[in-house]
Amino acid sequence: MEDYQDAIKKHYQENWNIEPKVYFFDKGPANQLPHGFRVLEFPPSRDRSMWTYATCCMSQENDIAKIELHLFSPTKNTSLIELLTVVAHYHRTGENLGLNHTINFGRPWQENSYCDYGFISLPYMDGPDLEIMPIEKGEINFYWLIPITKREKEFKVLNGAEALEEAFEEAGFDYLNPYRKSVV
Repeated sequence: MEDYQDAIKKHYQENWNIEPKVYFFDKGPANQLPHGFRVLEFPPSRDRSMWTYATCCMSQENDIAKIELHLFSPTKNTSLIELLTVVAHYHRTGENLGLNHTINFGRPWQENSYCDYGFISLPYMDGPDLEIMPIEKGEINFYWLIPITKREKEFKVLNGAEALEEAFEEAGFDYLNPYRKSVV
């Protein structure tokens, strides 16, 4: 397990060129998560102006579809450690999450934000070098968890993920703005 956890952490570090702080959220049913599960916090750096929070061992070596998620924040926000822990818990004990899925956060992404859902997208900011990590038993996919509004989630359900991403692009949406209005 340690090797798998170390490999995921190293993959993030090689892509983002910065050492993370490692967190374990130990409240609620966190004990139902895999033994090595952690959330990594990457501070801004010379190359990246935002904070990044990422799951580590949300997937397990023997999973058929192995995924890890990350999200961005304009500020340091340790409540995102709890948020990613809850998302990982849902993935492990509820429904398996995957590319283009949406998830109800159950609360705003940031305080007073309109974004209280998440959309699992390709990591457009980082590309395929981050997205796919080959391992002995297949590959791990690293996806971007984009905070979205309820209206955007409903639009995606009706029109599909590609239509939502096109709406983001057309609107030039500010993915770091917790107070942004819906693009649809």
